[in-house]
Amino acid sequence: MPKILEKRLVEEFKDKEAFTREELFHFYRYFEPELKEGTFGWRIYDLKNRNIIKPLKRGLYVISYKSKYKPDISPNMLRIAKQISEKFDEVKHCVWDTVWLNEFVQHQTSKSTLFIEVEKGFEESMFYALKDNLHKEVFLTPDDKVIDFYIAESNQPIIVKKLLTRAPLIKRTEKKLNFYTPSLEKILVDLFAEERLFYYLQGGELIHIYENALNNYAINFTKLFSYAKRREREYEIKQFMTNHMFHLVKDIIND
Repeated sequence: MPKILEKRLVEEFKDKEAFTREELFHFYRYFEPELKEGTFGWRIYDLKNRNIIKPLKRGLYVISYKSKYKPDISPNMLRIAKQISEKFDEVKHCVWDTVWLNEFVQHQTSKSTLFIEVEKGFEESMFYALKDNLHKEVFLTPDDKVIDFYIAESNQPIIVKKLLTRAPLIKRTEKKLNFYTPSLEKILVDLFAEERLFYYLQGGELIHIYENALNNYAINFTKLFSYAKRREREYEIKQFMTNHMFHLVKDIIND
């Protein structure tokens, strides 16, 4: 796309809270009367890929001034990701660390809980592989008792649990190692859906996390609500957002 047209596009839509696919198509057709629908589809893909626009929901966009979520990978996390990849290269899995949440929360914590989610049927194999690598504080799909009496008292627990199919993940490459981490949309839904596991991040703290995430990063709400629906929490999360941060989602959530 010519830079001058790209600049005109940003100027045209930057002050709008949101704009539709049809509005964007009419903008292009003004300069390119012969523009075909197929070509226009590729234009949208390119704009999204380069973070010039972001989708709020299907057919609704906004000019993006926000960064894509890409948290830092600690040396310890990278080491564990490497150990996992060596044994489970063909198995879908992802890793993430709760220290990532420190940029969103009110009360900072130095405690690190590493989550490793693996596709159904490989949870036990992952658990024992980590134990064999001398990781002592490893917990497999912990119940309430384990959470209260063991994980809460652990210094650096590692939690292994099932990865839901079609969960939104991000492919990362660090020091030539390829692995997956959860998208911010997935993290937000999981924090809401698993209140026992994330007991210390509920109430006002959860509101704070959501507000900071929505304010600071480009969120794909279609992806977020689709995953929330798979977790049977779509209605509750929409209600939560409507009640506590309506100013941030009023163009997203339909009454």
